[in-house]
Amino acid sequence: MTSYPPPMDSPAGDLSRRGLLRGVGLLAAGVAAGSVITPHATSSTPSADPRGTVPFFGVNQAGIATPPPDHFILAAFDVTTSDASLLRSMLNDWTDAAHAMSLGRTIGETNNPYRPPVDSGEADGLGPANLTFTIGYGPSLFDERFGLASQRPLSLQELPPFVGDNLNPLESDGDVVMQICSDDPQVNFHAAHTLARLGEGVVSVRYMHIGFGRTSAVTADQETTRNLLGFKDGTNNLQVNREANFDHHVWVANDQPSWMAHGSYLVSRKIRVNLELWSANSLDTQEAIIGRAKKSGAPLSGTLEHDTPDLKAQDARRNYVIPSDAHIRVAAPSQNGGRVILRRGFGFVDGIDQTTGQIACGLHFVCFQRDPQDQFVSIQQNLAVNDALMRYMSHEASVVVACPGGLHVGQRWGNQLFA
Repeated sequence: MTSYPPPMDSPAGDLSRRGLLRGVGLLAAGVAAGSVITPHATSSTPSADPRGTVPFFGVNQAGIATPPPDHFILAAFDVTTSDASLLRSMLNDWTDAAHAMSLGRTIGETNNPYRPPVDSGEADGLGPANLTFTIGYGPSLFDERFGLASQRPLSLQELPPFVGDNLNPLESDGDVVMQICSDDPQVNFHAAHTLARLGEGVVSVRYMHIGFGRTSAVTADQETTRNLLGFKDGTNNLQVNREANFDHHVWVANDQPSWMAHGSYLVSRKIRVNLELWSANSLDTQEAIIGRAKKSGAPLSGTLEHDTPDLKAQDARRNYVIPSDAHIRVAAPSQNGGRVILRRGFGFVDGIDQTTGQIACGLHFVCFQRDPQDQFVSIQQNLAVNDALMRYMSHEASVVVACPGGLHVGQRWGNQLFA
């Protein structure tokens, strides 16, 4: 068997450590040479095109400012090797595979009936489905194992405990985390399965969080959708093509390691909802807790969904029209020192809780920001104590990772991190 040539950014001898991707390097090189995928000229969002593809290369990673689709996997991995060269090689292999899959292509073929197929095949014929990959690295990766301690970003710190947390450590954290999003849950599964196969001997899967039904919009032309509580969610989210300060809130400052240039920080929280308790509330109670009308999504102080909430409005009894502990009031930037984050949430259902007999469901809350300690932590500390909605929720898993900037054509994640 012949090995594929190294990409443009790798040393001459830096070939794949596994035969599984021997065809992918050629595929990636051929695509680059044919200019099918080109870098972004600016930091504006990559968006879906009629072919169902999202650009893999660019100034920023896809899956952050990209309009979120309806299906999501957050896959976390623990690094099981102490050999930095193996980790670097695996990340490079992941790059080639992710690039191929983002184009709707298999990662390689074999006609030998006596050997396992290179591609596991479950997404064959399904197309790219606007598949995106967003890689991030947790604080635990930057210890002494791989010589990366000096490359740890300043803002990459473990999140503090919050009031009401009930975190499962087996479903939290991780050395390497990959957000996978697409229009097709089977395309997502194939992507996660492929990364796990390529990582054998270098990483082990720590957990996979699977979500459906986006609960936020990140562009002005995306319709606001409903969460599992039945309310429109993400009405006042940051929007890349409307918010003048979008870049300031989402992309990191310049005082970061070089591999974080044009990057962001991902925080994900798995939030279990006591749906039976919530559903027993009267309509006016539900609306008071959220601060919006359930049907229209309008703030209680307005008539249309996108009306600006009037947090000073009072009724005839001098009570706030939007209650003092309503979710939209407590989460408002004016109540959090002007802090905002980019939200990308998804619902989940894990079947039935065998202890309570209730539906095990809720929200995978995902957000991106330039500084999680200043933005997410400050906002969550306020919500945990003052938000009436928290009485119906339990935070069961948590992770924070540093997501590097995007790759240029021919660059790969391993070489980017270990440069």
